[in-house]
Amino acid sequence: MSIPELTPEQIRTMTLIEKDEWWLKNVYKGHMPQLTLRSAITGILLGGILSLTNLYIGIRTGWTLGVGISSVIISFAMFKLLAKLKIGQPMSVLENNAMQSIATSAGYMTAPLMASLPAYMMVTGNVIPMWQSICWIIVLAILGVLFAFPLKKRFINEEQLPFPEGYAAGVVLDSLHSDDAREGLFKAKILGFGALLSALLETLRNHSVMDKMKLGFAKIPETWDSFIYDFATPKFFGTPLRDLTIQFDSSIVMFGTGGLINLKTGASIFLGACINYMILAPWMIHDGVIPKATFKDIAMWSLWAGAAMMTTSSLYAFFSKPKMLSEAFGRLLSQVKSTRLKVPRGTTPGAREKDPLSEIELPLWISWVGIPLVGGLTVWLGHSWFGVHYGLGLIAIPLVFIFTLIAVTSTGLTGITPGSALGKLTQISFGVLAPGDTKTNLMTAGITSEVSLNASNLLMDIKPAYMLGGKPRHQAMGHILGIFAGALVAVPVFYFIFQNQISAFGTDRLPLPAAMIWRGVADVLSHGISNLHFTAQWAALIGAILGIVFEITDQKMKGKFWLSGVGVGLGFVLRFSDSWAMALGAFFFWACQRYCKDPKQLGRRIFVDNQETLSAGIIAGGSIIGIVLILIEAL
Repeated sequence: MSIPELTPEQIRTMTLIEKDEWWLKNVYKGHMPQLTLRSAITGILLGGILSLTNLYIGIRTGWTLGVGISSVIISFAMFKLLAKLKIGQPMSVLENNAMQSIATSAGYMTAPLMASLPAYMMVTGNVIPMWQSICWIIVLAILGVLFAFPLKKRFINEEQLPFPEGYAAGVVLDSLHSDDAREGLFKAKILGFGALLSALLETLRNHSVMDKMKLGFAKIPETWDSFIYDFATPKFFGTPLRDLTIQFDSSIVMFGTGGLINLKTGASIFLGACINYMILAPWMIHDGVIPKATFKDIAMWSLWAGAAMMTTSSLYAFFSKPKMLSEAFGRLLSQVKSTRLKVPRGTTPGAREKDPLSEIELPLWISWVGIPLVGGLTVWLGHSWFGVHYGLGLIAIPLVFIFTLIAVTSTGLTGITPGSALGKLTQISFGVLAPGDTKTNLMTAGITSEVSLNASNLLMDIKPAYMLGGKPRHQAMGHILGIFAGALVAVPVFYFIFQNQISAFGTDRLPLPAAMIWRGVADVLSHGISNLHFTAQWAALIGAILGIVFEITDQKMKGKFWLSGVGVGLGFVLRFSDSWAMALGAFFFWACQRYCKDPKQLGRRIFVDNQETLSAGIIAGGSIIGIVLILIEAL
């Protein structure tokens, strides 16, 4: 079925009330079930489980990935199967969308666990009590929801911004629930196959669990290169390759992650890893600059080059697009001037105040009352738990609004939320406002980063609901349910994994590259780069220059430059084995797109038309089982 949409001419000429009335007449499906008990329960369960996917990927790479597509396909297939068994009815398209909003919200709740919170614990040497972490990330996420809804009317209803990922989710939902659902079931099979294969490999390569299950005969090597070490010990500058993490994992989770990035990013990550682990790290180990050949010791040196490159690259890319900033603040001024809704042509003045969607939108008074209350609670908690001065905390709240506006504008136009750049901007700002205060630097950056991420994520979820005719207030309610589901699952699991041993952060077991970078930036801003070894200083300087050079070159070549500054920098802070696997995944799916041309070919249907579905299945299956296996080993 086709999704009814306004034409560009209608978007340009119609008033907000006219657009809202058109939507009510042509799109709104008020009679259709949306946030029902089963969609809420399904979203909470799937969101809680799939949040472990982001926990696993975040520990390895520092990234958070969307779990929306996975949750949509799983719930669609599950209720379709139950309907065939005469147990209930299939989910409606809006129920599935509400469920997706809950699951996606839960998945993103792992972001603070990858960056600000562990970085704070490393700096202070103190473990934040688990209940405080749960409360803190819930408060920040709810503040993001409160900031998002005043912007919804402008960005989605009036401006009709595309929100590309949300738009794609709307198209997928529409196609799954069309009269011919065979494609939806095919997607479910691909997702299930990828998940089962990845989970099986993760289990077979876990030797301790396989031995305990008396299945040692079936185990496979943890790394395929282990066969080489039976005959030889290849080295760089006297350091064995395996000590440099130059290995080839039998896991395919990072391969699947590579399927969600483009070839340019994959190649950049691989190049950065090769330079670091094949040249610089063994050189520094040989000269005694890096004390031991372990991932943690290597990362403590190499993160300066990687963090500098990623910071300058992302900041230059951000500020070199003034149109994005002008559009963000232009929309804000327009919103201020439009405090009263525009009157459609031909109406009487008495109709001026009437909002056609007042019965289904989230009342704006909730945001106007909630932002000061929750913002004040955030400032108080930041002072009580993390030592952030009240005055500095109060400064962070206006910054949250400004950065959220920028983040939402970027997400709405491009689908990219510049969380990294905004986090670094906050760190730089508070490096000036509170020099030497590393704790304040980290936690204020955590506030702006997490709130803007949640606000952008909510509007991304509202976009498909708007396309399909759902109730906006149901999306907000679902998003909040997901906040609690993700926090109450991911935080306890994270704490159980690291078991209050901060020394585990930055090791092979808990690489946490994002936290290492946040800590590194905070250290430099607080103590100065002069405290670093001169080789790390030169690495940081060169990395910073290269980050800008890469971005300038990419803009001059109109996006066709084959390297990404952020990608190369990331290769310096990830393990080589993860970088290599991600690059291989990106290359494999790129090759499939290039050489699988026949639309009827099974390979094209699987590896090209359903690339994201297969990748999501591989990531979900391997990540969830990976977390389960870690818990089993810990027990």
